[in-house]
Amino acid sequence: MAGHVNLAYDYPVLGAFWTAMWVFLWIMWVILLFRVVLDVFRDDTMNGWAKAGWLVFVLVLPFLGVFVYVVVRGRDMGRREQQHVRAQREEVERYLRDTAGTGTSAADQLAKLSEIRARGDLSDEEFARAKEKILH
Repeated sequence: MAGHVNLAYDYPVLGAFWTAMWVFLWIMWVILLFRVVLDVFRDDTMNGWAKAGWLVFVLVLPFLGVFVYVVVRGRDMGRREQQHVRAQREEVERYLRDTAGTGTSAADQLAKLSEIRARGDLSDEEFARAKEKILH
């Protein structure tokens, strides 16, 4: 072995700390960059040219672009994120309501069943079976 072998104790603790810090900051920078790009696309108040301008600015000069975007438009980023989450939640709830059925209670279903029976469209035997199905 002619060359020098690097061992774990050749790397100082302070060097490991700085490496971990730079990796952490780089990951945070990438997350912030993605958040800004998503916010540009999510913002309905900007027209297409404004969105294109911000995207070019953020992608050509990423550090300056993200810094300027956060300073100029950062106040409403949280509001737009909350609106997006609220809209998603409402969409999921609407989908679940539509998929699960009308969402009526057992009492409402029994009242409708009684009306159908009163009109004569349902026999007593069919009413009993349907009532049993609703109650169990």
